[in-house]
Amino acid sequence: MFFYDLQARGRATSTCRSYGMDLLRWFRFLWAIEVPWQRATRNEARDFCRWMLIAGKPTRSHWRQPDRPGGGTSTGEAYAPSVRAHCETVLRTFYDFHLEAGTGPIINPFPLDRQRRGGRAHAHHNPMDSYRNERAGLYRPRVPTRVPRSVPDAEFNEIFAKLSSNRDRALVAFYVSTGARASELLSVTQGGVDPGRQLITVIRKGSRELQELPASSDAFVWLRLYQAEMDGLIPTGRRQPLWWTLRRPVRPLTYHAVHRMFERAGQAAGSAATLHALRHTAAYRMAEDPDLPLTDVQLVLGHALLTTTQIYLTPGKEEVIRRVLAHHAEQVRQAAERKIPPPAPGYRPETLDVLFGRQAP
Repeated sequence: MFFYDLQARGRATSTCRSYGMDLLRWFRFLWAIEVPWQRATRNEARDFCRWMLIAGKPTRSHWRQPDRPGGGTSTGEAYAPSVRAHCETVLRTFYDFHLEAGTGPIINPFPLDRQRRGGRAHAHHNPMDSYRNERAGLYRPRVPTRVPRSVPDAEFNEIFAKLSSNRDRALVAFYVSTGARASELLSVTQGGVDPGRQLITVIRKGSRELQELPASSDAFVWLRLYQAEMDGLIPTGRRQPLWWTLRRPVRPLTYHAVHRMFERAGQAAGSAATLHALRHTAAYRMAEDPDLPLTDVQLVLGHALLTTTQIYLTPGKEEVIRRVLAHHAEQVRQAAERKIPPPAPGYRPETLDVLFGRQAP
């Protein structure tokens, strides 16, 4: 019933899958301690949140190597705060739904924070300020605010040189020039490519609307080379997917395959950059262009709020380090070139040197 409700409200398939994975993690925990989900209390919810923080993520066997051991051991790496926060929100929503339907426990095991349950949200809100999310869960962890990480040009060139096919080069070139999300670029169809206008049409992740995005000319060159290689090997048609696997039999390219492709190229180049970092790189490049208004960057990136786009005005870590080191080097150079003025009449120079520590007595 819960997933029927999500589907009826127009939630994307990826959203339903994400909710399902969080619920599966919770149900496996309850099965291990032999507690029915209808009888779960706040104690089980607390222990589940502690387990995600302490136990670590489990290992899973690869689908190509099903006999490889995995699935029962822990990697020792704790779940990220964003994952734990998302899981807590999903479970609280799940039990709220069953509370209204009368099919779950009487009390939600994942309640809101005690400090907010007794009062009204935004009770003392300043009309001049934006609204904050004051409906935080009791077991919701604090998610640190991270500055988006872009890929430096030298590092990007090394990764690009390690790509093994024209399809991969075309994908990376489109990612870094359009700023599209990974799933959005994979939604492009063969009829959604307009080389004459240098535009591609993607399906936005949240709104599911069609939007044209401008791309660089290099990306279309790599795309044409990829299309020439796959001519006669993939289905053709305006509604057919643009990106296909290189391995036979050909299948539409998936997010996990693209993510693994870029991960292999990054490992070969000695880089820890992720696929989503290409979107941040494109955003930083566009935001640093003085001739490109920030509202245009917002439209290209598909942000609902301009404040989300403004985070790309924050200088990157590498750029800050470079400028600060240059500042220190300039201070050293100026100190070396600084001339000592001659002493005033009546003062002995050697006495002033001893007084100001320029020479030992």
